[in-house]
Amino acid sequence: MKKNEKIKSKKKIIINNEFKIRKKKLKLLKKNGFNFPNNFFKNYLSKEIFIKYNSYNRTSLKLINLSVKIAGRIIQKRIMGKSTFIRLQDSKGQIQIYYSINSIQKKKNDYIEFKNLDLGDIIGVKGILFKTKTNELTIHCKKFILLNKSLRPLPEKWHGLINKETRYRKRYIDFISNTKLKKIFINRAKIISSIRKYMEKKNFLEVETPMLHNIPGGAIAKPFITKHNSLNKKMYLRIAPELYLKRLIIGGFEKIFEINRNFRNEGISSRHNPEFTMMEMYVAYTNYTYSMKFLKKLIIYISKKINKKKIIQYQNYTFNLNKPFQKFTMKESILKFNNNISKEDLKDLSKIKKIAQLLKIKLKKKWKLGKIITEIFEKTVEKKLIYPTFITEYPIEVSPLAKTNNKNKNITDRFEFFIGGYEIANGFSELNDSQEQKKRFTKQTQINLNKTYDKDYILALEHGLPPTSGLGIGIDRLTMIFTNQKNIKDVILFPTMRNIKK
Repeated sequence: MKKNEKIKSKKKIIINNEFKIRKKKLKLLKKNGFNFPNNFFKNYLSKEIFIKYNSYNRTSLKLINLSVKIAGRIIQKRIMGKSTFIRLQDSKGQIQIYYSINSIQKKKNDYIEFKNLDLGDIIGVKGILFKTKTNELTIHCKKFILLNKSLRPLPEKWHGLINKETRYRKRYIDFISNTKLKKIFINRAKIISSIRKYMEKKNFLEVETPMLHNIPGGAIAKPFITKHNSLNKKMYLRIAPELYLKRLIIGGFEKIFEINRNFRNEGISSRHNPEFTMMEMYVAYTNYTYSMKFLKKLIIYISKKINKKKIIQYQNYTFNLNKPFQKFTMKESILKFNNNISKEDLKDLSKIKKIAQLLKIKLKKKWKLGKIITEIFEKTVEKKLIYPTFITEYPIEVSPLAKTNNKNKNITDRFEFFIGGYEIANGFSELNDSQEQKKRFTKQTQINLNKTYDKDYILALEHGLPPTSGLGIGIDRLTMIFTNQKNIKDVILFPTMRNIKK
């Protein structure tokens, strides 16, 4: 057996023994009447106690006339003769609890019970606030109650989880030991809240559209398939809410948005999770340039709410949002980041195919020039777009729902926004020519024989969609930028994980 395997085996034995000991303790507690009480009501959180103390005269070594009731999880314990110190953690922080055998008026057994509490146990404490000789604000415990017995020991003697895979699979343990992780998800909630506030401030109406679709639609991606038993029919988890949201614009709504989950049955990586959160908005009587300006203002607004300034610090980069965002067409960006590709190459199908092959891009027979150019862009440019950048003029082959550019029928009025090497947002002037949309959908079905298109959406378009711009923002990736994370799993509470190999 290898050294690492021996260490793991030894740890497993220790954990199993600890589990057995704690189970015996719980069994004895139940025998003596313990029934997981829920009648302890706290009046302070740890952070509030520190704030309250600061409003008093800061007197060391003296009891402060403030009775507090607090509850939380024991994360540290120190026994010093006839006194015991524990550190209690709640949702807002930590505070020290002091209990001494000399301070007990009634039961001497109370102190023994307190001393025998385990790390991870959840307790309620009633006591008086004071400061220790080391000047630490502490609660002098007068009464305590065990609320729940932790059967499993905390990880690594409170050093937290180190293995990333374990951290993602056992978030509850990671949150107990990792206060920085909590801050990421608090900021994620603030980002979503600030988006919602901004949209409402701009007079958008928040709507909800179906998660279960009769056919996959709204984007080119593989769907998750399910079955409705009562209706006895196949259904699909939505890839995007786009077609339903545009139905609402046809119906007379002019400024709408939705924040919700999308599902794509594709790869898992540091930037992809099969279920992810999006914000999509649609505005009648505007075009894609409106959405570009709107997106910049929204990002600045979020930054001011989260960072209190118009600057984002991501990895080794500083993004000053006061400066103009970079803007390139897709072809311009390819030429900028590829010295071996010329303008002439981008016009020639045979030449661009050879370049794609050199880049080890697996070409498909039905791919045209625009599709291959997009593949080259994704392979050689995307990760290099570190500073805030708009990429425009996407080929029509990869933009089936976007309006054709008036000057060039091979490209669309579409943009994508990149920052930190990630695509964060996608927007375009919506295609509102019902006949053209039907033609593009039909072409898609010819390329992919298994794909069908939403005929009811074409019927809706035939009633007239006003000139409209749409914008989709990936909330998870946006959170990665604002919380300085390189892996999408670090901003999703419960990311999708591969099966563990046995």
